[in-house]
Amino acid sequence: MKFIASWTLPQSTLLAAEAKFLETGGMPPASVKLIGRWHGMSGAGFAVVETSDTNALYTWFAEWLEFLPLTITPCVEDAEAGAVLAAIKR
Repeated sequence: MKFIASWTLPQSTLLAAEAKFLETGGMPPASVKLIGRWHGMSGAGFAVVETSDTNALYTWFAEWLEFLPLTITPCVEDAEAGAVLAAIKR
């Protein structure tokens, strides 16, 4: 399953978060595939990941909770969403 993770980077944790990112690269565990990660110039960002191991996903993001408010949302691609919508009888 794919997930969208979005965050904001508060000024109060900016330097510590930068140091952790530069030190670790912020990469997920092996069972979580990072599809892409984007950093906005406003301090907000998001990543798209894919995994069936939600414990690994939770562990990875829990490592960042002291620095970043995170929102994790399961998601589907257009084709998957279209198939679901087409199957709904209205």
